[in-house]
This record gives sequence, structure tokens and C-alpha cells, in this order.
Amino acid sequence: MRFGRRSIRVRLLLLALIPLGFVLPLTISVLAYWGGDYFNQLLVTKVRSDLAIAHGYYERVSEGVGGSVASLADSARLARVLGALPRRHDKAIAAVLNAVQQEQKLDFLYFLDVDRSRADARAWPVVASALDGQAKTATEVFSGAQLFAISPALAERARTPVLVTANARADQREVEVRGLVIHAAAPVHDASGRLLGVLSGGILLNKNLNFIDRLNAIVYPEGALPFGSAGTATLFLDSVRVATNVRLFGSTRAIGTRVSAAVDAAVLGEGRTWLDRAFVVSDWYVSAYEPLLDSRQQRIGMLYVGFLEGPFVTARQHAFAAIAGVFLLAMLVAGVFAIFWARSVFRPIERMHSTMHAIEQGNVDARVGPLSTPDDLGIVAAHFDRMLDRLQSQASSLKRWGESLDAKVAERTAALEQAVADLKAAQSQLVMNEKLAAIGQLTAGVAHEINNPVAVIQGNLDVLRDLLGPQAEPVEPEIKLIQEQIHRIRLIVAKLLQFARPQDYVGYLEPVAAGPLIQDSLLLVRQLLKTNNIAIEQHLDSQRQITCNKNELQQVMVNLLVNAIQAMPDGGLLTIAAEDWDAADMPLGIRLIVADSGHGVSDADREHLFQPFYTARKPGGNGLGLWVSKSLIERYGGNITIENQPGQGARFVVWLRLEPQGL
Repeated sequence: MRFGRRSIRVRLLLLALIPLGFVLPLTISVLAYWGGDYFNQLLVTKVRSDLAIAHGYYERVSEGVGGSVASLADSARLARVLGALPRRHDKAIAAVLNAVQQEQKLDFLYFLDVDRSRADARAWPVVASALDGQAKTATEVFSGAQLFAISPALAERARTPVLVTANARADQREVEVRGLVIHAAAPVHDASGRLLGVLSGGILLNKNLNFIDRLNAIVYPEGALPFGSAGTATLFLDSVRVATNVRLFGSTRAIGTRVSAAVDAAVLGEGRTWLDRAFVVSDWYVSAYEPLLDSRQQRIGMLYVGFLEGPFVTARQHAFAAIAGVFLLAMLVAGVFAIFWARSVFRPIERMHSTMHAIEQGNVDARVGPLSTPDDLGIVAAHFDRMLDRLQSQASSLKRWGESLDAKVAERTAALEQAVADLKAAQSQLVMNEKLAAIGQLTAGVAHEINNPVAVIQGNLDVLRDLLGPQAEPVEPEIKLIQEQIHRIRLIVAKLLQFARPQDYVGYLEPVAAGPLIQDSLLLVRQLLKTNNIAIEQHLDSQRQITCNKNELQQVMVNLLVNAIQAMPDGGLLTIAAEDWDAADMPLGIRLIVADSGHGVSDADREHLFQPFYTARKPGGNGLGLWVSKSLIERYGGNITIENQPGQGARFVVWLRLEPQGL
């Protein structure tokens, strides 16, 4: 009785608390999924706008450099100097250029006369554009020699040791000597409009800390990022950081470190803008990378802005924890309220429970009786007592009816047993279909995951051979061996995919005669026949041709022949036959028969013989041969059956229709 009371109380409490217990995890899950996704979208939108601001500032700086050079080229100050003095080796020109270079904060500024600028135009499209009368500004990559020719100090400033960086693409370089330069050129004319030459200038971005710090301050001013996050900005020459405010440790900037391989492939390799989280030197950042293009529209580097992801993730976790705490508190309050409120429900239910227990013990006269609470439970109790009265009067009649029902039950039982047998058969087929589907998915996944590294190995092997050239001859046998093993892996992957998606590998269909097919198959296993001392008996009585893929049907025959040979390790007789398959005097197809004189197949093995990964030969078999063969034949609308007498050999029959069905 005590257990009964406790059971009722527990059920009522669970009835009140389970909905809250369901709502809490559901709400948390929805918030975690949708809220987290929306939160990530907000972060991506934020970093996209940051990249737009950084791009705008970079464009303004480029326009400022171009404007400074163009203004000087069009200025009367330069025209007077060029008109009054010889243009070659003129100290006055150098003085004017040096003064403007200092005023405009350019790293270099020089004048090329018409002859020199025409030679230089072959190297720089901006100079060629200036020769055509159009001022132009572009981001270019200067070699170490070109920087040294302009100024040894610029060459030294551009020189950057390339540091080993986690997650970066492999690179053998130890030092980066090239320079990332905003390069501008403008035509210079005399008073009559005659072209005198080209004025060329620019700024070197390598280790230009003023530029990168100013860019970062514009994109991420103080207080722009909540939760204590920090913003960063970087300029890359190819994949190497040449100007950045990202720190390695302390005040040391991460100049010379490299971008991760994933970002390298997406931005520099494919030319896409990266808007996602990325690992930057030592931490995860919400990052934006866009490619930098030179005057030839070649990708030469990247512009990056981003901010620490960790503080935002922590804030999101705290918010979820607060919501969970509120729900837990609500459940606690609701539980306390449910306990006090449920007391008025416990007592009537306990009386009804006691009455039912007494009736179960044989006291058919037990009743609930009148209750002091005129509520719904009181009405239910009164109905319950009336129902017990009716049940008692009907019990005797039900007993009589039960006897008559026994006969009908026995009749129905037989039908039910048959239905259960049919259900078990259908269930077994369903389990088999699920196993095959799982095998197909697993095989396709494995084949896909193998193909990716094989493609990388093949690509890098081709690059290795091209780069080494004649120097690869000493290791040519090893390279050839690698190539052969790659081809072997691809063949294995192709067979795995054939297991996973056989419908995608239906080959060329052609008329195939049974006689030549059997002879070709015997030729493939002739060595096994000789080794095992097997005699062959052939009965090729069918001249019909069937439409199928010859290679697939040959694969089935070879598999059956190999199984038959392996069933006779001490020698024996291998019988092969081809017969017409007719029904109601109508030609349906042919039967291909492979029989051995071995020990036959046991009933236990026969039940699972055509299931994948089941083999009666342990060890040595993988259990796929008969399954694949049966799948191929069934794909053409045929079937494979086994006629077996243990101790007298096994006889496999391949039923093939003249025309395939179901393809």
C-alpha cells in the first residue's frame, strides 16, 4: 500500500515536471543551434564591414600616393626646373624630388626621361601607362635587386626572415627579400605639351608599421569591440606577413610568419575572399582576407583584418548558462508548487487504488464509497463504483462467452502464426537491406576519403618530377614505383565504389555467347586448374546470346570457378554447362552451371552464403565474391541459386535473361 501511494505521487509530480524538463533542453538546443548560427553570422557580417573599411583606407592611401606623384608631374615647379636645366644628372631636379618625397612621405621618387622610361616600361605597366599619357597607381612586387637599385635602405627594410608557422603550407624559403610597393607613375610634359618623361614614386609596405597601425586604428578604434576582444590587421606578400600588429609574444610582431594553408589555398589559390574563423599565429580569430592584385591582375598578397573569437564565444556560453539557470530555477519553483497542490489529488486516487487492489485480491464487493470532495475526482469515483457493479454482473456472462471464444482463439492462432512467420521473413529482408545500405555508405565514404590524399600525392609527384627535371633520373625507379602504387590505389577505390554504387558502373551492353565466355573464363583460371589437378567436363548445349556487359559476366564466372576449384584442394572434377532456359515453350534466357565434386556446403553456411562479408573459407576469404556476383546478376533481372548435397559437391546455377530487366 505504501508503494502504491508513492507511485501515485511520483506520477503526478512527473506529470507536472516532465513538460518543463522537455521544454528546457529543447529551448537550450534551439538557442544553441539557431542562436549560435545567428551569432556566427553577426560576427561574419561584422568582419566583412571591417574588411570594407580596411579596403577603403588602403585605396585612399594608394590614391594619395598616385595623387602626390601626379600633382608634382603637373606642377609648374617641376616644369620650370626641367625647362631651365639639362635633364640628365641635374642636382636641381634631384633637390625638388627629394623635397617632395619628404613632404609626401614617399619611400622613393625619381624622374625618368623619355628614353629611360621607355626601357623601364617593359617591366612596369604603370610606367607604360604614363608613357601613353595616363597616370596610374598599382600595388606591385619589387625584387630585392630592384629595391637595392632604388635604395639599399629599402632593400634592407624589405628583407624578412621567414619563420616556421603552424598550419602553414610547406615552404623552403628562409628569407623574403621582395618588397610590396604601392607604385605610381605620371607623365611629365613641357609647356608645349611635349612628353619629357615619367615621374615614378611609391611607398614600401614591408615593415611599414605606421601604415598598418593607422589602418588598425581606423578599423578597430578603442572601444569598438565588446567583451575584451582585440582587433588586428596585416599585409601579406604572398603568404608571408610583411606588416602586421599581430604579436608573437610581448611586443614582438609576427612579421615573417605565414598564413594557414587553408586560407592560402582559398585566397591566393582560388582568389576568393575569406570570411570565417581562422587560426592566426597562436589563437583563433574571426577573420577576413582579400587578395591583393598587381597591375597585371595577378594575386601577389592579401589584406587581412580580424578580431579575437574567444571573448565572443565565452560571452555566448555565459548567456546560454544564464538561460539554463533561469529554467532550472523555474523547474524548482514549479516542483515545490506541484507537491503542495497535488496533495488534494492524492487522497481520492489512493482510495480508488486501494479499492482496485482489494478487487485484485478477490474481494469483489469492495467499493470506493462517497468522497468529501465534490470535484471531478468525486464524480469519477462514483462512476467507478457503478462500473464495478456492472462488471460484477457481467463477469458470469463473460465466463460463458470465454468458453465459446476459446475455439475461435485456436482458429485465429493458426492464422497468427502464419502472419508471424511472414513478418519474420519481411523483417529479415529489411535487416539485410539496412546492412547493405550501411555498407554502401561506408564504402563510398572510405573511397572518397582515400581519393583526396591520392590526388594530393599524384599532384605533388608531378610537381616533384617537373621541378627536378633531369636531376630526378637517379630516383626514377622509386618515382615509377610510387606512380604504380597510386594507380593500384585508384583501382581499389574504383572497385569499392562499384560495391557502393553498382548502378553507376553498368558497363557497355553487348550480345554475349555462353561458349566463348566460358572459354575465356577458363583461360583466366588455368593456372589454378593445373596446380590443383582439376579435370574439366563441359556441356555447352546453348547457342543463345544474352545482352549484358561481358566483363561483368566474366567476373561472375571467374568467381564461381575459383570457388569451385578451392572446394577441391585434393583435385576432382569441375563440371561446366550452358543450357537453354525456357518457360511455357517460350525462350527466357540461359542457365550457366558450375559444379564441383568437393564436400558441398553445409546448411548453416548455405543460409548466409550470399550475404556480404560472410565466408565459409576461414581464413582467406573476404565474403564479398558471391555477394557482388549475385548483385550483378540480379541487376540484369537474373538470379544465382545453389543446389547442394553435403559430401557430394555444390552446383551453382546462374539464371540470365536474354534481355536485361531493371537497368
